[in-house]
This record gives sequence, C-alpha cells and structure tokens, in this order.
Amino acid sequence: MGRYGNDVLAGDWRRRKVTPTVDAEIDLVVEDADSGFCGAVVGFEAGAVVLEDRHGRRRNFPLLPAAFLLDGEPVTLRRPAPTAAPAARRRTASGSIAVDGVPAQVAKASRIWVEGVHDAALVERIWGDDLRIEGVVVQPLNGIDELAGEVRDFAPGPTRRLGVLVDHLVPGSKESRLVAAVTSPYVLVTGHPYVDVWQAVKPAALGIRAWPVVPPGRPWKEGVCAALGVDEPAVLWRHILSKVDSFADVETPLINAVERLIDFVTTTPDVG
Repeated sequence: MGRYGNDVLAGDWRRRKVTPTVDAEIDLVVEDADSGFCGAVVGFEAGAVVLEDRHGRRRNFPLLPAAFLLDGEPVTLRRPAPTAAPAARRRTASGSIAVDGVPAQVAKASRIWVEGVHDAALVERIWGDDLRIEGVVVQPLNGIDELAGEVRDFAPGPTRRLGVLVDHLVPGSKESRLVAAVTSPYVLVTGHPYVDVWQAVKPAALGIRAWPVVPPGRPWKEGVCAALGVDEPAVLWRHILSKVDSFADVETPLINAVERLIDFVTTTPDVG
C-alpha cells in the first residue's frame, strides 16, 4: 500500500456526494449521527439545536457539518433565517384601514355641509382620507340661519344626498328649531352638544384639564381665549388643530355624528 496509504485523488473524487444543508424548522425530525438520539426540532439555545424525542426528553446538539441524519441521509442543519413580521396595515386618522395607491375620486353630487371653516378643517383632519376615496366634498356654511332655503336650493334627491353637521344641536336650542324645518328624506342632519366645534376636541389633547366655562352673554370663543391667555382666536385655533392627530383626540358625539353623515351620503340608492 506504500508508506502514505491510498492516493486521496484516486477514484472518481469529482463525483463525491455533497452533504445538503437543511433549515432546522420547528418539528423537523432528525437523528444525531454520533449518539443516535432522534427527535423533533423544538428550538435553539446558545448556537445549538434542541431536539425532543418521543418520550419528551430534550438534548442540545451543536450545528456541525454533516452531524445529523434526515431520512437516513447525512445533512447539515442551520438555523432558519428570521421571517420578517408582516407590515401592520396603515390606518387613517379616522381609524379606518388605509387604501394605498388609490387616487381621490371625482367629486360626487352628494355633499356634507358644516357650519364654518373650523368645522371643515377638523373634519378634513380626521376624515379627509376617507372622504377623498369616496369622492365626497365638505363645504362650510356661514352658520345655519338660512339652512332650510339653502337645502331647497341644493335640490337633494336619491343620487344627490346632503348631510349637515350642526354645532350645539340639543333639545330647545335655536339650532334644533332651524333643523326642524328640514324635512327632505334625502337630507340627514346630525350634530353634537358642544357650543362650538373647538369644544369637541378633548381637553387632554391640548394639555388642559377642562374647557373654560364662559359666562352667559359673552361670545364663547372670546371667553375661551381670555381664560387661556391667548389674544387672537385664530392663534388659538391653529394650536387646537395642530394637537388633533386622529379620532382619539375628539369627543365621541362628534365622531358618531360625522360617521353617520358619511354613511348616509355614500349609500348607494336602491334601483327599481
């Protein structure tokens, strides 16, 4: 045989079998080639794979090359690469699931009216994404003193619905009397109990304990500004709006009122 034994290059060395590498997935059953311990993969500890046999016994084995048998054939186990967690579905400020990559629709005939520009800005802040997808325009009014006439001019119908959001809509209020004059089945009027839409923003979002109490007879916004030490209502409003990031920053009655209006004006009329 000679002093150096067999020639390592003798024979068909180019065709020698390569040991496959297999991901050690949980529940994969393998056998440790040295000890004969057979079990299912149940985890990993300190760079070793943990096998559990049918009796519940566990042993750790280093991930060495060709150290295991799978279906009787030698394999090299490796720890599987971690799988990326599925991306959380993005939600709009209103809490609905965002629909990405869909352009805003052309405006539909149906509309949502609000009392003023502050109401419109707050609705846009929270429900703007949803309204653009639905193709619904929010239009501010200059108060609702002429609401009945403006509704007649709008000429609501089955495919031309109208939703109206009203401040301080409580029994016995001036607002409730004005709303009572609107009787079209294609118009839905909802509202909230707050004197102004400012008050529908939660005090906690602004870092205050409660909204100031304004004495009767004094304009509410003026009184609030004075109590909070702000000279101009426009300055305070910009601060309020900047603190609203989602529906969680406004009171439930406003949320319910706007959601009802959106559902109403986006309902497909029955055909037949």
